[in-house]
Amino acid sequence: MPSSARLVYDNAVYHIVQRGNNKQDIFKDEKDFKRFLSIIRRYIRKYNVQVYHYCLMLNHVHLLVKITRRECLAKMMQSILQSYRLYYGNKYGYVGHLYQGRFKSKLIEDDSYLLECGRYVERNPARAGLVAKPDEYPWSSCIFYTFGKRNSIITANPLYGSFGNSIKDRQVGYNDYISTPRPYEEIIDKEFDMLNILQGAPK
Repeated sequence: MPSSARLVYDNAVYHIVQRGNNKQDIFKDEKDFKRFLSIIRRYIRKYNVQVYHYCLMLNHVHLLVKITRRECLAKMMQSILQSYRLYYGNKYGYVGHLYQGRFKSKLIEDDSYLLECGRYVERNPARAGLVAKPDEYPWSSCIFYTFGKRNSIITANPLYGSFGNSIKDRQVGYNDYISTPRPYEEIIDKEFDMLNILQGAPK
């Protein structure tokens, strides 16, 4: 089946997923994670993109971003992925495809889904059994919201203020919110399985 055209709009929010080719690991050590984050930082500034949430797993990446101009989504992701591919190839002598096809992107149209999607992104390490709690994982945006740890990549989710008036109240409220599984997580997994088909990559 041919891939479909990606629907991208100005001033829109997208949940982005990029997986390693054949689900292989794309991060092997701490320096790899740090390099990918530094690359993200560079290109979100260049293309004026806000990152609300992220999570770097061993073999895939989640980003929840807001773009101002529609053409910047593809340009940003191509720049990030190509830059990291060059770094990875030089470091490990890797030849071949690092990623599984094109990155997947899902438009987030409903404000109520904006927090749910961010929650899904940050719960990935706990769902995978890598940590007991999402805020124990060092390569996600979770500790920005639960502990207020400074993060130059993150722009706070505009709905974060709904957890309380004070910083402490918001941190406690968000921690409670992210600490338990929700039924919608399987729904999001199925949606991205469908995007693998519609946007032109094998599952």
